[in-house]
Amino acid sequence: MDIESFSGAATVAAACTIVFVVVMKSWQVVSRTINSGPLFTDGIVREAAQRFRDEFERLSNTQAIYLSAGLVFIMLFMAAHALDAERLYAGYPDWQLHIFATVLTIGLLLVLASLVRIVIDRHHVRLLRDANIVVGHQLQHVAAGFGQVFHDVETSAGVIDHVVVGQSGAYAVSVFARRPVSNGHVEIDNNELIFRPSGDSDSILANGKCIAALEREFRRLLDHRVRVRSVIAVPGWQIDNQSNDEHLLVNADSLPMMRGWKDQADYLMNEDVEALHKMLTDLTKA
Repeated sequence: MDIESFSGAATVAAACTIVFVVVMKSWQVVSRTINSGPLFTDGIVREAAQRFRDEFERLSNTQAIYLSAGLVFIMLFMAAHALDAERLYAGYPDWQLHIFATVLTIGLLLVLASLVRIVIDRHHVRLLRDANIVVGHQLQHVAAGFGQVFHDVETSAGVIDHVVVGQSGAYAVSVFARRPVSNGHVEIDNNELIFRPSGDSDSILANGKCIAALEREFRRLLDHRVRVRSVIAVPGWQIDNQSNDEHLLVNADSLPMMRGWKDQADYLMNEDVEALHKMLTDLTKA
């Protein structure tokens, strides 16, 4: 394949592929505008891992567009080459065609790099989504007769994955997602989660800031302090010893332990529970 044949076929394929991507992106925008929200907003709250479900869907759609565009480009390139598209550049000097081919190759490499990044991000979001779903579903069983569960609770410091509020008190359940490994276990050391045997760590300081922000919101509502206990959930990992009493470290199987982690000083009056439930319902409406 000479430079004229390559440049002509690539030009036709690239131009048509760009039009295809613009049409697909425009359709996504129109579709989101038409389906902008749920029909029964007063009675629908966020499901477990709702933000990760939405992000996974967005990345999946973007990945599908990239892959479809790649297939369109290949098919059109082959068709244009078979139909003698080199006539588009007949008489052009070779140095100009080489510059065009170089620019096109760089553009294709950048698109491929973006696709690889999307695939990696989608894989990570899928892990976060599934970890939050399994914890959220387990909480539905744990909270029966114990409290009400709310998902993706927004605070001024960030989002808390799950919040449980009942007469026994308030609990913030933060999920840390790591792909399980053979004989993998985790422990809390000060303000870090230590994963063994790799020795990797994750800070839990951001979770403490979110919990403090939620406590401030509760205090403004009830005019007295409500302690929000911190539960750290790491599904798929075995739990080792804890170094402090500020956090309860659990996996999906040991999550029911939070029912016994309470203090009479944290108990809430019925009217306080109802007020907090209403507040959290408003915060988590879809």
